[in-house]
Amino acid sequence: ARLVPVEMSVIGKAEVRGCESLFRDINAEDEEQQPVEIESLCMQCHNNGMTRLLLTKIPFFKEIIVSSFTCDFCAWADTEIQSAGRIQDHGVSYVLAVRSKQDMNREVVKTDYATTRIPELDFEIPAFTQKGALTTIEGIIDRAISGLKQDQPTRKAMDQDKAGKIEAFIEKLQSLKEVTSPFTFILDDPSGNSFVENPNAPQKDEALTVTYYKRNLQQDSNLGLEGTCSMEEPEDKPGNKLEEMRNEVLQFNTNCPECNAPAETNMKLVQIPHFKEVIIMATNCDSCGHRTNEVKSGGATEALGTRISLLITDPSDMTRDVLKSETCRVEIPELELELGMGALGGKFTTLEGLLKDIRDLIVDKNPFTLGDSSIPDHAERLRAFGRKLDQIIEGQLKAHVILDDPAGNSYLQNVYAPEADPEMKVERYERTYEQNEELGLSDMRTEGYEER
Repeated sequence: ARLVPVEMSVIGKAEVRGCESLFRDINAEDEEQQPVEIESLCMQCHNNGMTRLLLTKIPFFKEIIVSSFTCDFCAWADTEIQSAGRIQDHGVSYVLAVRSKQDMNREVVKTDYATTRIPELDFEIPAFTQKGALTTIEGIIDRAISGLKQDQPTRKAMDQDKAGKIEAFIEKLQSLKEVTSPFTFILDDPSGNSFVENPNAPQKDEALTVTYYKRNLQQDSNLGLEGTCSMEEPEDKPGNKLEEMRNEVLQFNTNCPECNAPAETNMKLVQIPHFKEVIIMATNCDSCGHRTNEVKSGGATEALGTRISLLITDPSDMTRDVLKSETCRVEIPELELELGMGALGGKFTTLEGLLKDIRDLIVDKNPFTLGDSSIPDHAERLRAFGRKLDQIIEGQLKAHVILDDPAGNSYLQNVYAPEADPEMKVERYERTYEQNEELGLSDMRTEGYEER
């Protein structure tokens, strides 16, 4: 622990107003991206040491603050990573089957809110017991071993039996690093800001399962979100009537997700022809020019899931309207691409816009293709993937785009409507138990809930 007195002059008032983004994309070749140095109090010897703060932005991980403290008087050193982005709409759980030593080198972003588990050893690192870190799976295990070894001399003097059991457990953790047998690594973060690297990107990682979920009341409370919603019924005023809301654009104040400057979000109910009603929210930032839009379903979860498959045969297909909900998976079999539920969020765009967003997410803004963190083979594979996406967008390469939405709330425009589209296939299917679990429908009670 240390005291860090941050003054406005250190960061710059102009940047706080949004004239320049505080968080720059992480890049080892960016010479202008330098850490901020702040003289701060060492809590070990109570002399002044030096804290270095690096405010950076990793697209997959959102904004982060990397801090490092050193004291020249007592040689105390400390490093820490904190999420500077907003808490995400959904929590995230990563389940990785570790099968080789290469898996131990996967990069991991672990926030303070994340819980780490290894079921085979019945081992758990609860939330808030460790500081956030940008590390690897091996680094997390090493950190746990160091924590267990820290008080071993005292335990051996006071309780040799307990110290012996802990020593045996430390040996089990050490053996995990050799991966003599497969084990499961689980990272569960209700804030949604943790991450486990997929070295096969953009292809699907068969060893890694990513699940997005809705937080419960206890998790919201732990994140400091308790009481953000009022349970009081709104007054029945004419301005709140649904018919009037359909004809007007609602505005509310928010912060820009890029530069954090004050911005306005516009929200409107829209009826999509041959589909249903949706809520479109758009944010425009006057400070940095960032623009974003998000789509929420205006109705209930459908009784059946929807799978839409389109064969792209002509550049004119790029102008088709697309509504991709948060629960929709996107697949392009020819590229072996599969984007899971929650990737890219909800969007109302064109097919060209969707493919460009996929390219930005996987190729242009991928931190593992930049600077000293890049691996040549991986970087070239991602660039080749980007070139193939460009060929699809330009109509030079035929491919299938599949929207698979278990909630049935996604849509792809049929340009032949109301006639059938010869290049598009729409299937309705019964959801599996696992899909109902992901959507939170298995435990949902819609009748007699007032009796509880």
